Amino acid sequence: MSVALVIGAGPAGLMAAGALARAGRRVVVAEAKPSVGRKLLMAGKSGLNLTKDEGQERFLAAYAGSTAGLVRAAVARFGPAAVRDWAEALGQPVFTGSSGRVFPEAMKASPLLRAWLGDLAAQGVEIRTRWRWAGFAEGGFVFDTPAGQEVLHPEVTVLALGGASWARLGSDGAWAPWLAAQGVALAPFAPANAGLVVDWSEHMARHFGAPVKVARLTAGDVVLRGEFVISARGLEGSAIYAVSRPVREGAALWLDLCPDWTEAEVAARLARPRGGATVATHLRKVLKLDPARLALVMEFGRPLPEGAALAALVKHLPVRHAGLRPLDEAISTAGGVAAAALDGYMLKARPGVFVAGEMLDWEAPTGGYLLTGCLATGLAAGAAAAGWTG
Repeated sequence: MSVALVIGAGPAGLMAAGALARAGRRVVVAEAKPSVGRKLLMAGKSGLNLTKDEGQERFLAAYAGSTAGLVRAAVARFGPAAVRDWAEALGQPVFTGSSGRVFPEAMKASPLLRAWLGDLAAQGVEIRTRWRWAGFAEGGFVFDTPAGQEVLHPEVTVLALGGASWARLGSDGAWAPWLAAQGVALAPFAPANAGLVVDWSEHMARHFGAPVKVARLTAGDVVLRGEFVISARGLEGSAIYAVSRPVREGAALWLDLCPDWTEAEVAARLARPRGGATVATHLRKVLKLDPARLALVMEFGRPLPEGAALAALVKHLPVRHAGLRPLDEAISTAGGVAAAALDGYMLKARPGVFVAGEMLDWEAPTGGYLLTGCLATGLAAGAAAAGWTG
C-alpha cells in the first residue's frame, strides 16, 4: 500500500487525510503541536460557525486572492449543504441561526473533532503529534520528533500547515522560506479578518466593550450592514473583519449610523427645533442614537457641522484609524502559495506535493466562509493527491 503524508492536522489536513484513506492509501498525519485542531477548537469557543446557508453565487463571491478561483471550484463541489451533511454524518446535528450561519447543535468544536478523529482512526489514519516539519533534506521531509530527527519519503504529500496568524496555535508561516527555496512563488503574508487600531481620545474609555449593532460599513468595493465592538485598542468584530481586505489595500472606511433612513430623512429629523439642548442631546433624541453610535459621531466628526452637513456626516462618517492589528493577531491571513506555483493543487516545483487550506493565497470573511474553504480545499487536495498516485 502506498504511503501518503499529510503535514498539519487542522481542518484542511484532516479532510485531506480522509480523502486519501478512502482512496486506499496508508495515511500518516504529522502535527507539530501536542494535539490536533487547535485553531478549530479556539474558533469553537464562542460557537463553531461551520458554514453559512445562502445562495451559491453569493457564497462563492466571498473568496478573494490569487487562488480564489481554485478555492471557489472546491467550494462549489463541497459547499454549505455538503458541510452540513458531513457534520451530521459524524453524528453532529446542525442548525441555522437567524443570520444564516450554521452551527453544530452542541455549539462547541470538541464533540465534532472527537467524532471526526474517531472516523479517521477507523479508516486507518495514523496521527503523529509533536512531529514538527523542519524542511526538506535527503530527498524527503525532515521532522523534529520526541525521539529525535526523522526523515520520511512518502509517495505523495499534502501540506496543510495554515497561514501565518495565531502562531501559538500552530499557524506560524515557518514553512514559507522552505518553499521559497524550492522555487515556489509566494504572495506576501498580510493580516485578514483583523481588528482596526484606533488611537481613541480619553472620552471613549467609558464605551470600551460597547457593541455597535446598527450600522452600514463601506470600504472600497465592500458594502455591508453588520455589527462590531468598540474596544480599548480600536474596533473589532465581524463587520470590521469583513472590510479588512479593502482597508488593508488602502480604501477609506465609512460608517452609516442610521442605515434605515435616507440622508433626507435624517436631515428632516435634525431640522426639528432643539431649543436649549446640546447638539449631542439633539442627535440622541431625534435620531435615536445609542451611546456607542453617538460617541463615534463625536469622536470622528468633531468639530460637528450644522444642518444638512451634520446629516451627511451621520450617514457617511469617516473612521480615522492606524490600520489593521498585527499579523499574528489576525484571525486569518492573506498571501501564501500563489496560483502561479500550482498545477491544480500540486506544486509545480515539487511534483507529488500538494497544498491545501490557508497555505494557499486566498482569504474570505468570517461567518462560515473560512472554515468551508479549508474543508473544501483539503478534500480537493487529498483527492488530487490520491489521483496522482494512480
